[in-house]
Amino acid sequence: MSVEVFSSLFARDLGKAAEEVEKYVSDEALWTLADGIGNSGGNLALHLAGNINHFIGAVLGGSGYVRDRDKEFADKDISRAEVAGGLRAAALAAAESFGSMTDEDLEADYPQEFLGEVRTNAWVLAHLLTHLNYHLGQINYHRRLLAD
Repeated sequence: MSVEVFSSLFARDLGKAAEEVEKYVSDEALWTLADGIGNSGGNLALHLAGNINHFIGAVLGGSGYVRDRDKEFADKDISRAEVAGGLRAAALAAAESFGSMTDEDLEADYPQEFLGEVRTNAWVLAHLLTHLNYHLGQINYHRRLLAD
């Protein structure tokens, strides 16, 4: 896979996540917990933005972003527009990071251990993309569950 492919997939899927957030029927619905579901769509979206801003923006791109993972799951009652804007900002941070990478950089080691092991940048980016899509699906299901 190339940097261009990763860049386009992250842009596409972070855009889809922002659109899902905007489709909630209300700001309150974004933060509603349904029976048996431990995270709201809002917290999952904040988590995705924090994840991308940290692992791609800060670690690969040197953006200076400082992650507060606990806050991603503790924050509540933020508007759909603000949460969607955070996802779009994460997409921009990723795009800026990819803009300074070459295809050869994909085979280099990620700058820090990832999940306790040394991994290549390509491996980490593939993992982050699957993680993004896992939570994107959860957000979509959560939104549709609450709409019925």
